[in-house]
Amino acid sequence: MTIRMSIRRLTFVLLPFFLFTLALPLAMADEQGEGPLVKDQPKGITPEEIIQRFAAKEKQFKEAREQYTWRQDVLVETPDDGGRYRMVTDILFDDRGKRVEQVVFAPQNTLQQVTLTREDLDDIEKRLPFVLTSDEIPEYDILYVGQQQEDELHTYVFDIAPKRIEKNKRYFQGRIWVDDRDFQIVKTHGKNVPDIVGHGNENLFPAFTTWREQIDGKYWFPTYTKVDDFLHFKTGDVHIVQVVKYENYKRFGSSIKITYDGQEVSKGNEQQQGTQPPPSGTTTTNPPPQP
Repeated sequence: MTIRMSIRRLTFVLLPFFLFTLALPLAMADEQGEGPLVKDQPKGITPEEIIQRFAAKEKQFKEAREQYTWRQDVLVETPDDGGRYRMVTDILFDDRGKRVEQVVFAPQNTLQQVTLTREDLDDIEKRLPFVLTSDEIPEYDILYVGQQQEDELHTYVFDIAPKRIEKNKRYFQGRIWVDDRDFQIVKTHGKNVPDIVGHGNENLFPAFTTWREQIDGKYWFPTYTKVDDFLHFKTGDVHIVQVVKYENYKRFGSSIKITYDGQEVSKGNEQQQGTQPPPSGTTTTNPPPQP
C-alpha cells in the first residue's frame, strides 16, 4: 500500500532472524484462543521431521486448492477518516476449465489516505493464505519455538524468515502453527516482505493473521484473514483495518485427481463449506468475531 496502504510496523522487516524471533511474541500477546507457549521439545518426533511432514502436506494442499472454487470477500478500512474499499469476487472455472474471477460486488472505493497497489492485491490473492511447501522450504530459515494450544487443537509452533531476498520476489516472515495430528498449517501470523521504499515511493505492507478451517475432512483451507495495524509513512501514521473472508469452498468437477496421503480423494466424499456439517472429530481454530 502506498500513502494515499499496509499495517502496524513490526520491527521484523528483515531483522536478523534471532532478533525477529525475540520480538514476535510481543506482537501476538493479545491473540485470543491461545494457550501458553510451552517450549518443550516434541515427543516421538523431531522438529526436522515435523517440517518435512507439514511441507509435504502443504504441497498437496496447494495442488488441491487449485481444484476448488470459492468466494473471496475483501474489506479494507481507514477508521480515522472512514475510508472504505470492498470487493467480493467468485473464484471460478469457465467451461474450458480455466480459472476465472467474477466480481459480484464492488461499491465505490472511498479510501483517501492510502492506495491499494498491485502488490497489495497480489498479496491478498496469493500470500495472505500463506503456503509453505517442500519446494519452498530451502528459501527459509525455520526455527522450532514450542507447542501451543489453539482452541481445540494442539500445535507445533515455528518462526520462519527468508534466508535472502531476491529481486522482484516476495516472501512471508512470521510465525506458523502446525496441527500435531494432520501436520498442516492451521494459523499464520506475520507480514509479507520486503517493504518497497525508494525513489520517493513508500509501498508498505501490514502484519496479518490468517486462520484455516478443515473444509473437506482432509485439507485445512484459509477461511479468514484479519489486519489491524498502523502503516508508518514518512508523512505520518495511517491506521488500517482489513478483513478477507474465503467462503463457500466447492470442488470443481474436473477429471484432475486430488490425492491425500497417497490416496485419491473421492469427490462424493468431500464436504462443501456451508452445505454439509463437518465430519465427526473435525476441529477448527476460531478467528475473532467477524465484523
